[in-house]
Amino acid sequence: MTNSSDYIMFGLPHIEEDEIQEVVKTLRSGWLGTGPKTAEFEEQIAQFVGAKHGLALNSCTAGLHLSLLACGIGPGDEVITTPLTFSATVNSIIHSGATPVFVDVDFDTANIDPGKIESVITPRTRAIMPVHMYGRPCEMDEILDIAKRHNLYVIEDAAHALGAEYKGRRIGSLSDLTCFSFYVTKNITTGEGGMITTNNTPFAKKIKVSALHGLSKHAWQRYSDRGYDHYEVLLPGFKYNMTDMQASLGLHQMRRIEQNDRRRQEIWDLYSESFKDLPVTTPAPIPPDIKHARHLYTILVDRERSGIDRDAFRQALHQRGIGTGVHFLPVHAHKFYADRFGITASDFPNTEYIGVRTVSLPLSTRLTDSEVSRIVQSVRDIIKQGVIHV
Repeated sequence: MTNSSDYIMFGLPHIEEDEIQEVVKTLRSGWLGTGPKTAEFEEQIAQFVGAKHGLALNSCTAGLHLSLLACGIGPGDEVITTPLTFSATVNSIIHSGATPVFVDVDFDTANIDPGKIESVITPRTRAIMPVHMYGRPCEMDEILDIAKRHNLYVIEDAAHALGAEYKGRRIGSLSDLTCFSFYVTKNITTGEGGMITTNNTPFAKKIKVSALHGLSKHAWQRYSDRGYDHYEVLLPGFKYNMTDMQASLGLHQMRRIEQNDRRRQEIWDLYSESFKDLPVTTPAPIPPDIKHARHLYTILVDRERSGIDRDAFRQALHQRGIGTGVHFLPVHAHKFYADRFGITASDFPNTEYIGVRTVSLPLSTRLTDSEVSRIVQSVRDIIKQGVIHV
C-alpha cells in the first residue's frame, strides 16, 4: 500500500491562494450569510451560461426541488428521468410529491435515451428531468421537441455540466430550468452549493422567495447599511440559501474555469490515448457540435474482457494509492427505490450493464503530470495482469 501522503484522492478540489484570501476578506467584512458576494456570483454564472437569472442555493438538490415546485409539480404528477443518476435526482422528485418514471440510457453516452421517452408519457406526466452524465450534454433538441409537443417542462440536472455546450449554446440556457452543483468534487466548487439558471422571470422570483423561508426580503435587504426594513412571509419556504463565504470561493473558481477546462482535456486525452489498446471501454467520441464539460472520466471494466471485475479493479488501484469513484449505482440497485417503484435490472439493460462496470478515474486539475502517469501505468498494469490470469 502506498504511503498515505502519496495517496491520490478522487475528486481532490483545486483551491488556490486567491480563493483563500477572498474568503478571509469575507470573514473580515462581517457579512457571512447571503449577501453581495452571493448576488455577484449569481450574476457571474448567469452571464457565463447565457441565462437571464442565476439563483444561488446550498446544493443542486435544493435546485431540483425548487425547480419542480416552481413548475407547480406535486402529488399525482409524474416526472420522467434516468435510472443512471445520483439519488438526489430521484429524491427531489419524491420530495415534491411527484412520482419518478424511469427511461433507460443510451449505451454509448450513458444519457437518457430520447427515443424511449414518449413510450412512458401519460396524462399525469408534467416534466422531463434529463441528467448530463459525466458532463456530456444530452440530446436536447429531441428532448425539447418531445416536451413542446406534450406540453411538458424540462428541468435539467446539470450537476456535472457547468461549461458544457450543445450546438453552440451553453447548458443552462436551453430549457425551463437548469440546476448546477458546486460540490467539492465538481469542476468548480464552493464546498457545498448549487445554482439554478433560467430565462423565466416568474420562476426566478418564486424560487428566490422559496429558497429562504418564503420571506419577501433577504437578510441583506433587511439588515444592510441601508437600514432595517420589515419583511413578510409570502409562502412556507425552505432554508436553501447559499452564503457569501461559499460564493467567495466560487467567484475565483470561475475565473479559472477555462484554464481548468484545458487541463481537464489534457488529462482526458492522455487517458484515452493510453487506454485505447486495453480491453476496457473508454468514453465514446465527442461530436463536434457539443462541448463535454469533462467532469468525469469513466471506463467500463468487464470481467469477460478484462479478466477482472469492477470492484476488484478499484481495490487494486486503492492498494496502489489511487482513489476512484462509481457514477453511479443504478437506481434499481437501491432497495428503497426498487421496492417503492417496482423496478428491476431487466427493465433497464443499458443502465444495468454500465452501472455494474463503470469506474471513474481521478480528473482533478490539481493532478500533477507524475500523478497522471502513475494512474495510467497502474491501470495498464492491473488490466494486463487480469487478462493474463483469465
